[in-house]
Amino acid sequence: MKSFAHKDIIALRDLSKEEIELLISTAETMREINNRPIKKVPTLRGRTVINLFYEASTRTRTSFEIAAKRLSADLVNISPSTSSSTKGETLSDTALNLLAMKPDIIVMRHSASGAHYFLSKRLPTCSVINAGDGTHEHPSQGLLDMLTMKDRFGRLDGLKVAIVGDITHSRVARSNIQGLTKMGSHIFVAGPPTMVPPGVEKLGNVTACSTMKEAIEDADVVMMLRIQQERQGKTLMPSTGEYAKYFGLNPVNLKLAKPDAMVMHPGPINRGVEMSSFVVDGNQAHILKQVENGVAVRMAMLYHVIGGEPE
Repeated sequence: MKSFAHKDIIALRDLSKEEIELLISTAETMREINNRPIKKVPTLRGRTVINLFYEASTRTRTSFEIAAKRLSADLVNISPSTSSSTKGETLSDTALNLLAMKPDIIVMRHSASGAHYFLSKRLPTCSVINAGDGTHEHPSQGLLDMLTMKDRFGRLDGLKVAIVGDITHSRVARSNIQGLTKMGSHIFVAGPPTMVPPGVEKLGNVTACSTMKEAIEDADVVMMLRIQQERQGKTLMPSTGEYAKYFGLNPVNLKLAKPDAMVMHPGPINRGVEMSSFVVDGNQAHILKQVENGVAVRMAMLYHVIGGEPE
């Protein structure tokens, strides 16, 4: 197995195409463990993983927890409501105190973009995995999305991937753009003008579209994003009803994509806003497959940052 040169995984921007391929390949191997009657291997036995989530999460936090346990790591979950951050402790002091307890990996979600780079510099002997930072990146989501696409098409090169919604505030969009363009996909983004950042084309092989129709026409993949009102600071759209009219995915406009196009969403879904229930529950939706692949991808990430050998 090829070596992984990084102590931390903070952004797909930092990884090469070969390193992304290695993580996806390892995740494909890890899926076999998840299908066993007894879903556990001793690969990370004796290692300690800390989940440090400063923001709410269901899928990401749970799948990192399951991933660590299936690799036999010792796991500790910490949330802001039960940590000393409620007493005014800084992230730097939290990191140094955790480091004194000799963990091997810290998986963190934080509202501040770049918080993980700050953390990793203060933790020279501990790996840091980004579970989402502000509007920067969400590398594990990008990796599991790429694995799900590869499952469907057998490749990532040459795919037309439409990403629709709140591009400006979406760390998922950034990780997918960074990862998929390295793998040879062409990204088409669309959303209300207030939700598409100027210069998004500079991120890679990206085309900014003025309408949703232009983005999803003949697309292999249609990825819908959640409206992140908690990050907008103010309303950037007149109403959810108007948003759904012009940028919501429904059975009618889905026909613009290729007949075998797959529909994706990082969750949580606002039914009737980003997507109609007919699409969410339809045959083209691969949303639950994304969740399933999330466990294997996060097992691969934990395995590679620790530098462990398979047993």
